[in-house]
Amino acid sequence: MKTSYFYKNPKTILNKGTGFLSDYSHSLNPYTGCSFGCSYCYVRQMPVAAFRKEEWGTWVDIKKEAADVLRKELARAKRKGKVTIFMSSSTDPYQPVEYKERVTRSLLEAMADDPPDFLFVQTRSPLVRRDIDLLLQLKDKVRVSMTVETDREDMRKIFTPDAPPIPARLKTLQLLADAGVPVQATVAPVLPSSEHFPELLKSLVDRVCVDDYFMGDGSGGKRTRQLGIQSMYEKLGLGEWYGPTAYRKVYDELRKVFPEGRVYLSQEGFAP
Repeated sequence: MKTSYFYKNPKTILNKGTGFLSDYSHSLNPYTGCSFGCSYCYVRQMPVAAFRKEEWGTWVDIKKEAADVLRKELARAKRKGKVTIFMSSSTDPYQPVEYKERVTRSLLEAMADDPPDFLFVQTRSPLVRRDIDLLLQLKDKVRVSMTVETDREDMRKIFTPDAPPIPARLKTLQLLADAGVPVQATVAPVLPSSEHFPELLKSLVDRVCVDDYFMGDGSGGKRTRQLGIQSMYEKLGLGEWYGPTAYRKVYDELRKVFPEGRVYLSQEGFAP
């Protein structure tokens, strides 16, 4: 899928944490739009995407001079109290264009100079490994959460064909953990996986979060249903993997192999 890129000059970069992210003081999106275009992404139904003429997954806005804006806003926010940041809420901070544009890296540089109280980096891109040097500077004030919805590449290719391969994400988790960066694997949303998935994650990380369409899309699953995701499962003969309790297929097995208190469910796994 071809992606169109647009340059924007944002006046603000920090947004107030609300709803699912109410545990955070702010959210931060280095880009608007997302070239991964995952089939189940509910952001395509939110105002940021609904009022665009281009199809979700085919466009990305690049925020120029974002680090300069952040430095000013971060200093102002810290004068008012504790600052915790979720990056990112409606895009992946490591878009493929980040290789060239380095917007996210510039934001990390700003935060390394003036750290927030906590930064949560949510991504599915192996590119995050490039910034290990900056993440280490933030020490225990950062956590990288890598989306790994399944260990099956055939499922990834069906549901998220333009997203990075699963093996590359797993390797990145290992590299981050070995370097000493606080990490977690995030199985969100739960996709059909193999029986070996829990043990595989246990060999890489000591913390995992599980989420699904019903807890995580901010509408009790309504947004996801409108995307026709349920019919995809039914056509594949995988109806048992779709439903409000389907997440337990993975969640219960993870709890068997991970230590007590290291398997989180939905919002609690994303909290500071």
